[in-house]
Amino acid sequence: MVNGYKGFDKDLKCRGFQYKVGEEYEEKEAKICNSGFHFCEFPLDVFKYYEPASNRFATVSTNEKVYGDNDDSKKCSRKIKINAEIGLPGIIKAGVEFIFNKVDWKNNKESNTGNRSAATNTGYQSAATNTGYQSAATNTGDQSAATNTGYRSAATNTGYQSAATNTGYQSAATNTGDQSAATNTGNQSAATNTGNRSAATNTGDQSAATNTGDQSAATNTGDQSAATNTGNQSAATNTGYQSAATNTGYQSAATNTGNRSAATNTGNQSAATNTGNQSAATNTGDQSAATNTGDQSAATNTGNRSAATTEGKESVSISLGIEGRAKGIKGSWIVLSEWEKDSSYEWHRKTVKSFKIDGKNIKENTFYILENNKAVEYKEGE
Repeated sequence: MVNGYKGFDKDLKCRGFQYKVGEEYEEKEAKICNSGFHFCEFPLDVFKYYEPASNRFATVSTNEKVYGDNDDSKKCSRKIKINAEIGLPGIIKAGVEFIFNKVDWKNNKESNTGNRSAATNTGYQSAATNTGYQSAATNTGDQSAATNTGYRSAATNTGYQSAATNTGYQSAATNTGDQSAATNTGNQSAATNTGNRSAATNTGDQSAATNTGDQSAATNTGDQSAATNTGNQSAATNTGYQSAATNTGYQSAATNTGNRSAATNTGNQSAATNTGNQSAATNTGDQSAATNTGDQSAATNTGNRSAATTEGKESVSISLGIEGRAKGIKGSWIVLSEWEKDSSYEWHRKTVKSFKIDGKNIKENTFYILENNKAVEYKEGE
């Protein structure tokens, strides 16, 4: 039996093929990148094919022969079973566990159990562990693990496929290599990745998880946290209060489910979503979506052909780009902009108008665009 991980689109499809959790599928033959069912053995490799922002992920298995190449851990087989959908948090957790299982803990390990200690490895498949306070564990080789379970600790990896983990307060876990995972479960922690296909996760309060590489995921579940991605196809997520999730790359998603949060995207084809009250979701790129479901919130798009949506009371949906659209519920407001071309075929903003959604002249839960200085219902495909 070979186990692995697979990515899908939002409908649980892969390359147009519809899957269902719990089902098993079979083809006549399997050839890597050509036929059969494909999956990855290393969880974070799925981000190469399905960016974390808007896709779904599951565990899979096969009892058939598997085929692969040397580029990554991608495999294919004639048969595949979709075992369980685990989502983005599950992929991140599995990635950390995968890296830790690669480490030769028995034969290549430096460990400190006292306070103010340091454990350092410069070789491959190494482990540096501190269980005391004010400790530092550092790995500079590939497939390494640096772990701190005490307070005010630092775990650092500069190699590939590494994991740095802190479970104490006021800790820092940092990875500068590709396919790395930095995790903090304590308060006032920082987990940082500068490489591609990385994951930085904080579950404590007042934490910061930052990715500057492509196809990365930074996640905070505590209050007053910040998750930031500056690379393409990234996802930054906060579920706590007074949080900020920011993406500056393309095809990214920044999501807040707590109150008084801010989710911001400056790249194209991005999504910023807030489900808490008094939140702000902002997109400055084209073909983006900003959505708020809390009361007294603001969703703003300044990119072209973008959509702003609010579902809470007394909220404002603002879409100021070319062919921008906005919608909300009764009692809220929409702000729209109309553009026109000059003789040189350059676009210029002609006017900006606001409309209150009264349920009659302006319907609720209906997208509007501004045409000839009037709010006109938007029809998909126009």
